[in-house]
Amino acid sequence: MSAEPAAGDGTAPPDPLAVMRSRKYLGLLVMTAALGVPVSAAAFGFLALVQELQSLTYKDLPRALGLDGTPLWWPLPLLAVSGLLTALTIRHLPGTGGHKPAEGRVSGGPAAARDLPGIALAALASLGLGAALGPEAPLIALGGGLAVYAARLVRPGLAPSAAPVVAAAGSFAAVSALLGSPLLGAFLLMEASGVAGTMLSLVLVPGLLASGVGALIFTGLGSWTGLGTYSLALPHVPHATQPTVAEFGWAVVLGVAAAAVGTGIRWLSLRVQGWVERAGRRRTAVTVAAALAVGVLALVYAWGTGRDASQVLYSGQNALGPLIAQSAGYSVPVLLALVLCKALAYCASLGALRGGPIFPAMFVGATGGLALSHLPGLTVTAGFAMGIGAMSAAMLRLPMTSVLLATLLLGHEGVTVMPLVIVAVVVSYVLVLRPWGRSVRAPEAAGGVKGSGA
Repeated sequence: MSAEPAAGDGTAPPDPLAVMRSRKYLGLLVMTAALGVPVSAAAFGFLALVQELQSLTYKDLPRALGLDGTPLWWPLPLLAVSGLLTALTIRHLPGTGGHKPAEGRVSGGPAAARDLPGIALAALASLGLGAALGPEAPLIALGGGLAVYAARLVRPGLAPSAAPVVAAAGSFAAVSALLGSPLLGAFLLMEASGVAGTMLSLVLVPGLLASGVGALIFTGLGSWTGLGTYSLALPHVPHATQPTVAEFGWAVVLGVAAAAVGTGIRWLSLRVQGWVERAGRRRTAVTVAAALAVGVLALVYAWGTGRDASQVLYSGQNALGPLIAQSAGYSVPVLLALVLCKALAYCASLGALRGGPIFPAMFVGATGGLALSHLPGLTVTAGFAMGIGAMSAAMLRLPMTSVLLATLLLGHEGVTVMPLVIVAVVVSYVLVLRPWGRSVRAPEAAGGVKGSGA
């Protein structure tokens, strides 16, 4: 992400501290702060459009057609259209709809300007019509690509070495409010990129500046439009007691379980991706079939439990709050059915559609933790938090971000259960790095994020 020259060109890399003291770096800070305004506004508009599409297609459209509520079968046509539109976008527009979510983190530079429409359309078709994926990966790619494109319009002679810094700042701004805190979004991007030392400061300072500006824009637009900030939040969290010896034992159990489930999800999602990509001329039909599988899983869950099919659909971001607030009303069989159906829908979505992996992983882990909290020695809040952290670590391979996702989300109660979350995350992370975890990783997943998806 720096201005470091290619290895073997005979020149020494520039001193990051010297770069940060230069007037050009100060100008770069001003530019990234300014770019944070339009990029975060575009990200807000993207999230608003996704939310409106979900509400329009799942709630308003059935009523407009004269149906009595949303029928159990309703997700099927939605997901068929989602698969069709996503497949057509991947096939006919540049950029293949952005990075492949089954492969996890990807390396590479910021998205090219010509790829941005395809990334946005594929994500809208997937997220707006029911895919079990989150918006963070397309937002990161769109934010970085838009920032570099705008910077080159303003400054045509933008140095190639500055483009990754600008892209990172755009990505920071795009996800500034999504995870509940601009600092958490920044931490996600920096841990994923693998940048450290003084080079970390070189990229982090403009990124944090753009992230802070972006958070202000999200707050202002949310208040002005009345739409809210689309920020991850849990308004009602049960009181957490001090950790017990039994709960530390449960932390190990949850870590092991999350590593096993996460490895299975990654293995199956990569197999689904392989089936889609090897389909050749039948790729569109296979993508539609994979998307329909998500709808079938939602239908089966709703029919078998009497609960809303939307818990299986979508990212799960908006469902986390009601899940913990109403946890007393969920029986163990219902929670286990939700874990199974959501995890399988997650696999199909990762392998065939476009979006990000964070929120569904959090939802699957949280649901599993709540199921285990029905057993002796584990409280609801501790199980919920440990499930989020352990499954996030299994799917993202970002241990520090996983701990923060699970604890900052719970506010004061998160501080109380943080030691338990750390144990669960470490166990899960260490296990997925073992040979059986590495064996299901795609080659592209080995790199860090550099201006693209998480």
